[in-house]
Amino acid sequence: MTTNRSAQAATAASGGLRADGAPSARQLRSVLIAVCVALMAVIASVSGLNVAQPDLAVAFDASQSTILWIINIYTLTLAALLLPLGSLGDRLGRRLMLIAGLTVFGLASVVGGLARSAEVMLAARLLSGVGAAMIMPITLAVITSTFPAEGRGRAIGVWTGVAGGGGILGMFLSAALVDVASWRWLFVLPVVLVVVALVMALRSVPDSRETSGHSFDTVGALTSVVAVVGLIFSLQAGPERGWSAPATLTGLVVGLLAAVCFVAWELRRRDASLLDVRLFRERGLACGSITLLAVFGVQAGIFVVLFPFLQAVLGWSGLLSTLALMPMAVLMMASSGLAPKLAERVGPRTTMAAGILLAGAGLALMAAIVSVDGGYLSVLPGMLAMGAGMGLSMTPSTEAITTSLPRDRQGVASALNDVTREFGTALGVALLGALLSAGYRGAIDDKLAGLPRGAADRAREGVANAMQAADGEGPRARQLVHAAQQSFVEGWQQAMWAGVAAMGALFLYVLARGPRRDSQAPGRHTEAADTVGV
Repeated sequence: MTTNRSAQAATAASGGLRADGAPSARQLRSVLIAVCVALMAVIASVSGLNVAQPDLAVAFDASQSTILWIINIYTLTLAALLLPLGSLGDRLGRRLMLIAGLTVFGLASVVGGLARSAEVMLAARLLSGVGAAMIMPITLAVITSTFPAEGRGRAIGVWTGVAGGGGILGMFLSAALVDVASWRWLFVLPVVLVVVALVMALRSVPDSRETSGHSFDTVGALTSVVAVVGLIFSLQAGPERGWSAPATLTGLVVGLLAAVCFVAWELRRRDASLLDVRLFRERGLACGSITLLAVFGVQAGIFVVLFPFLQAVLGWSGLLSTLALMPMAVLMMASSGLAPKLAERVGPRTTMAAGILLAGAGLALMAAIVSVDGGYLSVLPGMLAMGAGMGLSMTPSTEAITTSLPRDRQGVASALNDVTREFGTALGVALLGALLSAGYRGAIDDKLAGLPRGAADRAREGVANAMQAADGEGPRARQLVHAAQQSFVEGWQQAMWAGVAAMGALFLYVLARGPRRDSQAPGRHTEAADTVGV
């Protein structure tokens, strides 16, 4: 890699660099704020439309299937393009890719907010996913290529906190906007964040790019796109269409075949590959990826369980239900910031293991003491433990991934981190959601004796359906409501104990194969100044 002295001099003239060419403390703060604001725009848009599904259906006269596509096409496009666009960002320039991504994302959000048909909204969400895939890996790559070694862990901790807690904050703000205004205002927040991030990026973010003696891995990029689309589509379609449905099975087969082809091709390309899969033999990369996959899977699965509990069982509004998650988000963000300091004292493996143990304890608490009568207070202690544990485990996992890949592949490292999170989210929703549904149906069958067949059949479909069916059952309504609530709690416990088992297995794996405290991964950075400029 070479350094562009003229670009560096221009930045120094504006007060951004010290005399030795390294970024000043002021510029580093501005860089961190800029990339975190950009990341918040992307994360908030992942879950924002979930709270407006009924409003979208009415506005576009669209089916539930179409509404789900409007929501899912964003995350599908984002996940599929992360690796290729992360690699292009390394080659073309991270600042350029960030600015281009913010522009695309902002324009797409404007189109989405003004959309008058489902077709236009689908196109806008697809384009938003493209812009998000340009932004998300670059935000972390800018941190790892700009911050000096002594401050990089703390900066990654802030980034991880925003990535983990930003989704909950985005859901809360989205629910508030839908309640007090209109679903179209959901697109105002991302646009505002994009404008702020764009102004700050133009002023503060230094450019950095890497030279490569190899051509871009087009075959690897295409096979990775097909693999991610196929696998995530099957995980999204399974709960809705059925796991044996032709579309679900086709997506799974295509995704697995493409993944095999991707690995085989990358092994053949070796140092010229998009992602050198041989590096997964390195403890940090493998452990960090598996930890993020499991932690984000459990987190996403928790939300699948919590929202029906708060809304259908406790009867809370969407806004109040989202507000109830804020203590968990705040604690997650706080512990993400604390994790780098703890990792410096006791090591990343111990920090990750402690976080996983705490998260598992939170799941066990929620499984053991949840009750209809106990309400929110019966799940709050477990939520707090989960938030603290996830924050402690996510930051060292992210740093383990970014320090395991070479400096010229930081866009790819960041993209791998993000792809792992997206896979974990889809997997957690699919598996824990399926366990919850199966547990609910298994429990409610024995509680429907004496109820009309129509009401009983509706009650078996889910707790929300049971509440609706109870409205027309007169004196039997109380029996139906009680049966649905108790059955949901039993399904909840089944899903939570499965999460405890997953966290237990992960805890043992991290103890055995977690990153060593004194390990020097092949991609560990030593000089921030080396990557500032071009």
